[in-house]
Amino acid sequence: MRTAKICLAGAAAAAMVGFLAAPAAAAPTDTTTTTFEVLAGTLDIDAPAAADLGDGAPGGTITGQLGTVTVTDSRGAADASWVASVTATVFQTGGASQPETVLPEEINYWSGPLTASTGDGTFTPGQATGGDADPLSSVTPLTAFTHSGGTGGNTVSWNPTLVVNVPLDSIAGVYTGTVTHSVA
Repeated sequence: MRTAKICLAGAAAAAMVGFLAAPAAAAPTDTTTTTFEVLAGTLDIDAPAAADLGDGAPGGTITGQLGTVTVTDSRGAADASWVASVTATVFQTGGASQPETVLPEEINYWSGPLTASTGDGTFTPGQATGGDADPLSSVTPLTAFTHSGGTGGNTVSWNPTLVVNVPLDSIAGVYTGTVTHSVA
């Protein structure tokens, strides 16, 4: 009987070792909580550094394009609306006397249609056609382009046209001034 108990104890011990050494069963699925962050960017405008509108006679007009102006909105906002505006300084030549000066109000601006865009929402030119051209000002900003609605990021580009109404008493020379685009 003693032999039977030893055999039974040995068998039980062997079974226990086999049970403890059995590999763990893997779960059929598992999950990983994953995160990422969309960063808030900026609202920027980029315009050409220089433009030559051409030439014309006193009492005539000079018409030329500034080159591509681009607004880039990477703010990631729930309402991605913005307004781009434009102002100008006085244009002068020589000693900047009255006949050597062209006021911003004597220069008409028209944005024209967009030339490229990305994103959703509504893009609207301030002056869609040449007939909509408005005089510039050094004090009161003129709306160049707007974006309303939409979410996240967007971009728009346009190539504005300036029409200089050259005063009849203007003196010959190269007139220089600054056209400033801004966005908010």
